[in-house]
Amino acid sequence: MIHLDTSFLIRALARGTGEDRLLRTWVREAQELGMSAVAWTEFLCGPVDSAVVQLALRVVADRPAFGDEDALLAAKLYNASGRRRGSSLDCMIAATALRAGASLATSNAHDFRRFEPEGQRLLGP
Repeated sequence: MIHLDTSFLIRALARGTGEDRLLRTWVREAQELGMSAVAWTEFLCGPVDSAVVQLALRVVADRPAFGDEDALLAAKLYNASGRRRGSSLDCMIAATALRAGASLATSNAHDFRRFEPEGQRLLGP
């Protein structure tokens, strides 16, 4: 299972990028792709038009909700990684991927490296 971060999905929808090439490979390989509802919300905040949303829906069929277990893990990640201002959404995205046992595809690895000690596996161009 691979969860996509918002940054990865945005860049993957731009033809010719490293993210586009990786995503196409994963689709060909029939990798199971997901994206937390939190990251999906970030994506929908756009700007993004309906055709792009429809394409993203076909690529990322699994968008698990953020639940109580995720909230506990996100708070743990937030506290363990230095309580950085503005990082709570990253903690929520990482928590959902960790709960799913998924690697996290991101274009902003520096935002998520601090979660690797907790087991987060990162993928990216």
